[in-house]
Amino acid sequence: MAQFDLYKNNGDNSELFPYIVTSLLDITNEINTFSKLRVVIPLCSDGNSITHLNPIFDIHGQKLYLSTMDIAGIPISMLGEAVGSLKDRRTDIIDALDFLVNGF
Repeated sequence: MAQFDLYKNNGDNSELFPYIVTSLLDITNEINTFSKLRVVIPLCSDGNSITHLNPIFDIHGQKLYLSTMDIAGIPISMLGEAVGSLKDRRTDIIDALDFLVNGF
């Protein structure tokens, strides 16, 4: 499980949020074992986006935006196997998280 790995969302809200991306560094695999959670950000198929907060990704031909405001911790058991990676868009994701916390 690596930072920015992409997973299919198997939850009840998978129509609106078809994918989720892990957001923490790989080191949390070792130091966060007691919680059995991973911090993820869903990718959303509908709604309005704010450029700096919600970068847009093309995932398997579907345009989805990073729903940074919906960042959450979920049980590792809900992730399944990674179906891709967004590590090539690392800067966009980090910038969105920075904008969420610090603003302009």
